[in-house]
Amino acid sequence: MESIIIAAAIAAGFVLLTGPFFIPELHKLKFGQSIREEGPKSHQAKSGTPTMGGIMIILGLTLGTLVAAPLSPAVLLALFITLGHFLLGFLDDYIKVVKKRNLGLKAKQKLLGQIIIAIVTMVVGTRVLGIDTSIWIPVADINLDIGIGYYFLVLFVLVGTSNAVNLTDGLDGLASGTVAIAAGAYAIICYLTGHPDLSLFCVAMAAACLAFLRFNANPAKVFMGDTGSLALGGAIAAAGILTHTEVLLAVIGFVFVCEALSVIIQVISFKTTGKRVFRMSPIHHHFELGGWKETKVVFVFWMVGFAASVAGLLMMP
Repeated sequence: MESIIIAAAIAAGFVLLTGPFFIPELHKLKFGQSIREEGPKSHQAKSGTPTMGGIMIILGLTLGTLVAAPLSPAVLLALFITLGHFLLGFLDDYIKVVKKRNLGLKAKQKLLGQIIIAIVTMVVGTRVLGIDTSIWIPVADINLDIGIGYYFLVLFVLVGTSNAVNLTDGLDGLASGTVAIAAGAYAIICYLTGHPDLSLFCVAMAAACLAFLRFNANPAKVFMGDTGSLALGGAIAAAGILTHTEVLLAVIGFVFVCEALSVIIQVISFKTTGKRVFRMSPIHHHFELGGWKETKVVFVFWMVGFAASVAGLLMMP
């Protein structure tokens, strides 16, 4: 219990204490967010709001983990996955905000980085941590060996989760709140599956995200940017992979899955039929354009994320 308190206090404390100093510096450096013109008109007022606030979250998460958790191979790998995605997100934001290139990193460059992270994850996971190539099926409580297919699954989970959280980061407090909920659920799962070290990693993640809401809740004073969203997606994926609950991750991360699927469905529908299924994707914009206030969308999505996390926990044996 003491370690949990220390991890949470350091991660949250770092974000809360550095925010009042860090955010004005982002203003001075003109690290403002560009709002896409095709987005909801109400979002144009957010143009210029500082971004790259994810630096605070990831530094808080890392510091809390390093101080409170034993530096086991699993914890070090989780930090590697998180910081690897943090670097990709930082480069993406830096190119967009500082270099004024709207697209940031090219998709191929980002994917290459994620493939490298996935390869290291698979090598260390199988050779050092002894992770096998089976997947656990919730409810049925069976393990199914999928052989080489497992390596593709790891890549899919890392790429899919990091990008899905990135897509979720479109409303004030939406990504930070839903990640905090998912991280809290995984803190419990890590403990139940015999990974108390990773549980502290997840506690630090949840605490840092909750603290970030102090500055990111509507009206947001700062956005996390790709710097934060890609890293947090990687961190959640790391928890799923290292506890061998990759399938359960889709349940606990239900909100992230819906956000990603809405974009995929929208693109496929428009390219094949010329029609849109949603008013706008990701799906949180669909509800905004349907008349919901931004705060209502965020709250409802938080509640859906909470319900999904509870459902995931109930599936544990």
